[in-house]
Amino acid sequence: MDDFLRASSSAPTAISLCGDGGDARIKTADCKKAGHDKLVAQIDKAFDAALAKMPANVRPLLKRDQAWFNEMIIDAAEVLADSGEDELKQSFTEALRRRAAALEGIASGRPGLAGKWVNAFGSTTLTPADGGAYRLAADLRGDYGGDRRRTCKLTAELKPSGTAWLAGTVVIEADAPADKPKTDATAAPAKPPSIKLRRQGETLRIVGTIDDEEFDALNDCSSMWQVTGSYFAAGKDAASDKADTAFVAPTFDCTKPETATDEEICADPDLADNDQRLNRAWKALQPRLDEATRRALIDDQRNWVKSQTEQFPEFLHPAWNKQSSQVHFTVDARDHVDGLQRERLALLEGFDDKRSGLAGVWLAYNAIIKVTADGNGAVTAKGWKWDQGDWKAGCDYEMTGKMAGGAFRSDERRKNPDTLERDHAMLIVNRLDDVFAKKRTGKDGAEDSADEAKCRRRLDNSSTARLFPARPSPDIDNFKGSIR
Repeated sequence: MDDFLRASSSAPTAISLCGDGGDARIKTADCKKAGHDKLVAQIDKAFDAALAKMPANVRPLLKRDQAWFNEMIIDAAEVLADSGEDELKQSFTEALRRRAAALEGIASGRPGLAGKWVNAFGSTTLTPADGGAYRLAADLRGDYGGDRRRTCKLTAELKPSGTAWLAGTVVIEADAPADKPKTDATAAPAKPPSIKLRRQGETLRIVGTIDDEEFDALNDCSSMWQVTGSYFAAGKDAASDKADTAFVAPTFDCTKPETATDEEICADPDLADNDQRLNRAWKALQPRLDEATRRALIDDQRNWVKSQTEQFPEFLHPAWNKQSSQVHFTVDARDHVDGLQRERLALLEGFDDKRSGLAGVWLAYNAIIKVTADGNGAVTAKGWKWDQGDWKAGCDYEMTGKMAGGAFRSDERRKNPDTLERDHAMLIVNRLDDVFAKKRTGKDGAEDSADEAKCRRRLDNSSTARLFPARPSPDIDNFKGSIR
């Protein structure tokens, strides 16, 4: 397993900040002069004490939280070493002090939601309101050194949602800051971010949703990308409210998560429940399939499991955000895991094994296509095939043709036209492109002009895909984009 896929809780929790060799970022003498050595020792001691209070299924989440703080503070230390500006020194010291105080205040056994909750990126405070509602006040600070700072102060009114979650939108201040340009009065207002939360065992799980990345109406918030996360109780409140503190467990052991995605599934009740549903749907589907389809779906499922393993870490530090690639995009990473799970559930729970013909939505671990046909035999198909984690590669499916003699005939006039064909319950797209792809480049790397590539970035990428029939579902009817 690649290191970036491994569970963060498997990483060392002690901070390697001070020293004269190895992984140390700041010289021992400089650490002592600034008092960083004592703060690091204080943090390590406080973390060990906090960890000992936690139940076994929450310890990996607290270890992950500490690993993320370590990543952030080490990045800041490297910037400090290159600059040494007084302002950076002060910010760096304050970050260490805040972490020490947060860890020293962590407690276990809080019965409800009210009170202060902390993690590596800041704190939230919940105050009860009427009708079972709560007011949330968040103060988030991610300081990776230099100009890579993320601060966000926001409030939200959260109400019972009919599920185990409390939910609501972020409260928007009436007056926009003077340095922000006024928006076009005729433009549709941007949808404000929303937040939902519930207990997950001894943690508070908060999930933020940002539909419009350009939303800028939060006066004191430069970024909400770190609001999603697991928060830990800071101090006990004897007069606290009550809440369901059950830990929604997935199909695997959350005391020993193996991958970063495993950790996120354990952290989030929805993701854990999705994992349970996927397991039940898989077992229920197997007896309904013919042997050829069953073998093909098993192979596809293995590839999907590998894709899910890669999903969270790839979007936690997205490669496409090169300027601040180390910033933890916890909102985006969680949403991609959820989307991938729900997409797979749409297939396994809605497997349309009675489908005849080509029309409908077809789905695989690495491709999706929607085929429509009219009464005159005209056929159109749109979708794509993607490469997991490769933001620029992929194959677009935009096909037109007609049915003739029970087979699809493309309108293309080329050596290697698009093809659609049934194979048991499956749909095979561009079956011959696997062979053509291997021949598109000669020894000198030149393209074979007789066969135009069907995919982006690499000439030898194949658009061939084997897909499975899925009934209509909100999670696949509106294609969400080819990036996985």
